[in-house]
Amino acid sequence: MDQSVLDAVKRWPNVPAVYGWLSLSARGDWRLHPLGDAQAGGPGEGITNPQILGFMGRNYASEPDGKWFFQNGPQRVYVRLDAAPYVVHIEPNTASLITHNGRIVQEVFGWFADEHGQLYAQTDLGAARIDDRDLSTLAEVLQTPDGLSLLDALETDALADARHIAVELEVDLSLLFSDPSGRYHALRHSVPYVTILHEVLADRLGFVKNPQAATISPQVS
Repeated sequence: MDQSVLDAVKRWPNVPAVYGWLSLSARGDWRLHPLGDAQAGGPGEGITNPQILGFMGRNYASEPDGKWFFQNGPQRVYVRLDAAPYVVHIEPNTASLITHNGRIVQEVFGWFADEHGQLYAQTDLGAARIDDRDLSTLAEVLQTPDGLSLLDALETDALADARHIAVELEVDLSLLFSDPSGRYHALRHSVPYVTILHEVLADRLGFVKNPQAATISPQVS
């Protein structure tokens, strides 16, 4: 975080946190909710100012329980996540995986595909969704040791999900994916790939999609 933000937290440690004012879209766009309706699913408004976006990206973090927030000076602003804490795009020119806030993924520990055909990863930074616009690029890079492509696996899993979704079972195909060319540093290790129901994905990857303020039960006299 910015030193100025850390100093502000230290100077004003008791500023109440807020909920419902900020969301992160499935494609990594910050959305401001002037009506405070993020928790209720409101669409919000896009943020385009580069300085503000940079500030938000540098001061974005999580709590141990999986709630993600933007630290706006001394005030913590909790974020509704429409997909995952990070949205990652592929940068072929530098062979990098880069998050929506400009951080470079150093390592991927596992791949997860849901029944909607969306791809998620557990990374050294936290849980991430692969930007759907970059799926084709990634599909050309990732392979199993025996040469099965990611695209082949996704097409196979579409059938597997249809068979198992009714009974809410995860499907572990025991597949391992990596970049056999060694070009993408974050993809150098073969890591497991499984299909998973979207409704349990956040719990499995360890994040809270829509943080809620804690309620205080009334005392009984």
